[in-house]
This record gives sequence, C-alpha cells and structure tokens, in this order.
Amino acid sequence: MSTLKVTNVKHETSGLNTLVFDNGGTSGGNGRVTTKGTIGEVSALGNISGDTTLDFKTANNFSMTLTGTSKLMNPTTLVAGQSGVLFISQDSAGSRLLSYESYWDFPDGGTPPVLSTTADAVDMIVWIARSSTKISAQLVANFV
Repeated sequence: MSTLKVTNVKHETSGLNTLVFDNGGTSGGNGRVTTKGTIGEVSALGNISGDTTLDFKTANNFSMTLTGTSKLMNPTTLVAGQSGVLFISQDSAGSRLLSYESYWDFPDGGTPPVLSTTADAVDMIVWIARSSTKISAQLVANFV
C-alpha cells in the first residue's frame, strides 16, 4: 500500500493554489489539481538559427526569434494531450524561414505554413499532441 501525500502550495507570485498529489515519486503517478487558473509560463528560447528541438518536459509555451533559416525538429519529450503555443518573431532583417520535421501536422492537406516575413513580425503556432509522435498545429499569423 502506498501513502498519498497532499500538499497545498501557494504560487509565490500569483497567489494561485495548487494541490499536489505525490505517490512517492514514481513516474506516472504524480498529479496536480488546480483550484484556480493555471499559469503556463512562456519559455524564452532567444535567437534561433538552424535546427531547434523544443523540450516539452520543461514548458508548453515558447517564444523565439528567428535569425536565420531554421527547422523545428521532433521533440523527444512529447506526451499525448500536451498543448501550448509557440511565438515566432522575425529579427530586424525579416525573411527568415521555418520548416518542420515529421511530427508536426498542419491542416490544409498537411502543407506547412509560411511565416510572416516582414521585419519584427510575430506569428503564433498553436499545438496539441495527438500522440507521442503527432502534433496537430495551426499557424495564427501576423501579430505586427
């Protein structure tokens, strides 16, 4: 028989209450129930050029600025049901391109979207993991 440890944790900056259930640290058994809204922080990746692999174990929301042609690689920590957003900014030169590895699935026949290419443009990719190898994603373009 395992012991269930329940801790009431108050978020240091937001005052949000979260109940954390810990079954002793074994994988897959920990869970959390929020009693108020949950904050999904945006993990800033900084300037990106070349291949980029997102670590969905550390965050669900990311931001990055393209400084060269880049490719969004398949994440190695993908779990079905995860969801989030990726904010993609062009640098001051603009015209940066982004391609996607095989896990990334887009609507319209699966054709990968083309980002806004004007200098300092901001786009957003909204995503949810259908499985450990498939990400359904949609581009929301041109916030600038």
